[in-house]
Amino acid sequence: MPRALLEDQGPYGPAHWTRARDGYWINVAFPKRTWTALSTPHSSLTPLTQTINSVASGVAAHEDARMESIERMNEPEVTRWTQATVYPDMWVDPDEDPRESDAESVDERSTLLDGLRHYRLTMEMKCAGLDAEQMAVRAVPPSTMSLLGLVRHMAEDERHFRRLAGEDSPRIYRTAEDRDGDWNGATADPAVVEDAWRQWRAEMELTDRFIARFPDLGTRPGGDAQLRDILVMQIAEYARHCGHADLLRERIDGRVGQ
Repeated sequence: MPRALLEDQGPYGPAHWTRARDGYWINVAFPKRTWTALSTPHSSLTPLTQTINSVASGVAAHEDARMESIERMNEPEVTRWTQATVYPDMWVDPDEDPRESDAESVDERSTLLDGLRHYRLTMEMKCAGLDAEQMAVRAVPPSTMSLLGLVRHMAEDERHFRRLAGEDSPRIYRTAEDRDGDWNGATADPAVVEDAWRQWRAEMELTDRFIARFPDLGTRPGGDAQLRDILVMQIAEYARHCGHADLLRERIDGRVGQ
């Protein structure tokens, strides 16, 4: 056994070292211990020390994952349910669904605006009946997403839509220091939730007024992209995040449905 291991004074000393392949040695009882050798600058580490370092990091990561798995096992079990009775894969019954409309989309403009309306309503419906704590919970770790964060994020995106179309407007929550301010600031505070809804609705109204100024969707108000292309991008952004909202809501209280 190498002299360095014979002189090991740790709680798992020489008796716990065993020879590994290629002449390397590994301590078989080290998950929570540290080695003085690990303080050596990496550039001067011996092959043995490099092996110890690598194995220790791997075991630490495994231990963290194991503890996270145990914590999740201890979480209350959530049962999937839906309020719908006519079509069980829907969020609510047709007569109660605000997305249902008798209006017919007769052209490109009405089709796109109806799609935008549909996904905006879906986002709002996915948050129905939740308190501030539930709105702010990051239900799908390690993601930092929450339903409250989504509302704040889409308020930012409504304004971003208008910036792409030439409007000069500052960001709402994001800053140069915190580019994820919309997510990071989504705390379980009723005032924060109220502000998010107020801001989101105000931004939607401003976007609708902005679009109404241009009868021709082929207009390039920002000088580059056509308004129709920016509108399609906005619809796609909502659709993508409605998928996130599906998972977040199901994890929070089990409610499912389109």
